[in-house]
Amino acid sequence: MTEVRVPKLNNNDASYLLVEWEAKDGQAVRAGEPLAVLETSKAAEELTAERDGTLRHLLQVGAECSPGQVIARLLSAGEDPAADPAPSPAETGAGQEELVITAPARRAMAEYGISMDQVRALGRKVVRRADLVPPHTPHGGTGGAVSVTLPPIEPMRGTVPLTPPDLDDSHLIEPSRAQRRTAEVVERSHREIPASFTVMRVDVTDALPFARAETKRLRALIGLPELLVQATGRLLDRFPLFFATPVDGRRARRATTAEVGVTVDVGGGMYVPVVRDAGRRPLDEIARDLAGFRKTALGGTFRERDLVGGNIMLTLHTDTSVITAIPIVFPGQICALSLGAPRPEVVETREGAFVTRKVISLGLAYDHRFVNGRDAAEFLGALRSALEKPGNGDV
Repeated sequence: MTEVRVPKLNNNDASYLLVEWEAKDGQAVRAGEPLAVLETSKAAEELTAERDGTLRHLLQVGAECSPGQVIARLLSAGEDPAADPAPSPAETGAGQEELVITAPARRAMAEYGISMDQVRALGRKVVRRADLVPPHTPHGGTGGAVSVTLPPIEPMRGTVPLTPPDLDDSHLIEPSRAQRRTAEVVERSHREIPASFTVMRVDVTDALPFARAETKRLRALIGLPELLVQATGRLLDRFPLFFATPVDGRRARRATTAEVGVTVDVGGGMYVPVVRDAGRRPLDEIARDLAGFRKTALGGTFRERDLVGGNIMLTLHTDTSVITAIPIVFPGQICALSLGAPRPEVVETREGAFVTRKVISLGLAYDHRFVNGRDAAEFLGALRSALEKPGNGDV
């Protein structure tokens, strides 16, 4: 018998969520085949079988688990699955309901007397403790704790109120797990990195039809983000500090490839998957990477390996009403770019006539310990040249 243990997937989470068993309880599996999917604060990770065997589940989908915890067993050939005692409902969190209820949520149900009918009324597929218990909610018991009574619950989406509005902490909103992770990164960035910001106006009137022509020629969706990712990657040798990794406040380690992280947010939280070796890859490959990122974000199925290893970041802002956006600099990086949406601008020609051009705001946030304003302007200027004269191969 081999125990299936939860590996340490990242340094940010003390526990993960078991979101799917890809192999059924009692199913024969081969080495390397997928067994389960675990969700971290930013990604989904697949566990695979170390060897051949018959799988026995020890946890129910929706349970939280921690690194090192045994969540299943692989029985060897000849071992009788019936002789391996099945885990009890209390061990697995199993129940007769069809929705997924995490182990902390089940404990909250028992603690506060929340019924299954009330939980189902939330209309969620996965119910977590935060869906049932608003932050800082007092609960019943001894020692002067406040006793609470649940009001009747109407079918709704939201959290189960445990106290009347005038007795609780007044309509607190708890961010999603992904947003809490974003908050941690933002706090650390502002705490550790003395950042500055420079923004440059870029005329993309010629880049837009060029991108449309490349889309048709390459049969891959090309836009300004794709052009900018490639142009950024090609600047690695010319501006090595912009891609370097800080070692301390005075030194940084040179990067050998340009690993460009690109923000993706389709409503389920912000992700920053990484386009690998962006400076040496053709435009159609970069385009297919970005298209794949958007599709993956819709399903929320990013793997940890999709999100790590970036050495510069590009944040995308598609709302034409947004003039300038200042990105944070990720801890472990030195620079972050921001790309605004194209907007019309009336300009005067040398002949005194007026024409309408399409322009963007291209910004750069940078760690001022390593990059100065003049360097930032030169870097942005190189990108501006690449976008204003697309296809010439020069950056």
